[in-house]
Amino acid sequence: MGYFPMVNHQSRLQRRFYEETAPLEALRVAIGKDLDADQALGLGLVTAAPDDIDWADELRIAIEERAAMSPDSLTGLEANLRFAQKESMETRIFGRLSAWQNWIFNRPNAVGDKGALKVYGKGEKAAFDFNRV
Repeated sequence: MGYFPMVNHQSRLQRRFYEETAPLEALRVAIGKDLDADQALGLGLVTAAPDDIDWADELRIAIEERAAMSPDSLTGLEANLRFAQKESMETRIFGRLSAWQNWIFNRPNAVGDKGALKVYGKGEKAAFDFNRV
């Protein structure tokens, strides 16, 4: 779990599990083993593992939820979460500062005429340009 460290000097799995040792140790035991969806879910490697019965509904809902969000804000949110907790000067500059300045506050999806920040609290739905990211 020390391969390919991120700019905060942590592995992606250390970041994913907020440096908690128990989940990371469980993952070490599973290295090299084939995992089914339930095992991957139990280890925290996947967010959801819907079964065959509600697969279509779960997938439709997930797509609808994502489509309702600004792609720029999702990019900024992901960058912000990727560099959470253990901070370094690099994470402050390249993670938080650039994510918020470049993806959140300056893009038309946020501040355009129908951007999320312009219509917030007005009861209107934001109109996002999905070709920008």
